[in-house]
Amino acid sequence: MISPTSRHLANLAYLSLGSNVGPEHYLPAAVEKLRTVGDILRVSRVWQSPPVGYVHQADFCNAAVLLEVDLAAVDLKREVIARIESDLDRVRDPRNPSGPRTIDIDIALFNEDRISVGGNRIPDPEILVRPFLAIPLAELDPTYRHPQTGETLHAVAARLRPQSTLVERGDIRLT
Repeated sequence: MISPTSRHLANLAYLSLGSNVGPEHYLPAAVEKLRTVGDILRVSRVWQSPPVGYVHQADFCNAAVLLEVDLAAVDLKREVIARIESDLDRVRDPRNPSGPRTIDIDIALFNEDRISVGGNRIPDPEILVRPFLAIPLAELDPTYRHPQTGETLHAVAARLRPQSTLVERGDIRLT
C-alpha cells in the first residue's frame, strides 16, 4: 500500500494478472516485482475460473492490481511487464496463445486513456464480457467509469456476476 514517503507518480495502471501454473507462487511474486516500479495502491482478491479458449488445462487464478507509475503505458508494457513475465518463467507458445502460463500481466485500463499498446487495446474490450477481469477490477475502484461505455466497474461486475463461475481463492494472498 502507499507509504508516507511515496512520491507522486503520473499514471494509474489497472493491471490484470493471471496464472494457472503455480499461481500460489507466481501471483504474489508478480505483485512483489510490481512494487519495485511504482506504488501499489490496491490489490484485489484472487479468483479462480475455468480457462477460456484452450480448455484442456488447469483453471486460472486471476487478480487485479492498481499501480501508480511514472511510465507511459507502452514503456510499462515493453520494459516492466515483459521483464517481470520473463523473470517469472513465462513461456509464450505461438501455436497456443491461450495455453498454460506461470504469469500473464495485462494493462486493462490506463488512466482514462483509449490507446493501443503492442497490439492490445486499452481499455481491454474483454472487461465488458469476462467476469474474471471485471470483478477483480471492480474491487480496485468500483466507481471508475469505463472510458468507452461510461459504466462503473461496479455496474459491469454486477452485470457479469450472475453468469460467473468464479470462486474466491482465499488461500492465495497478494499483500
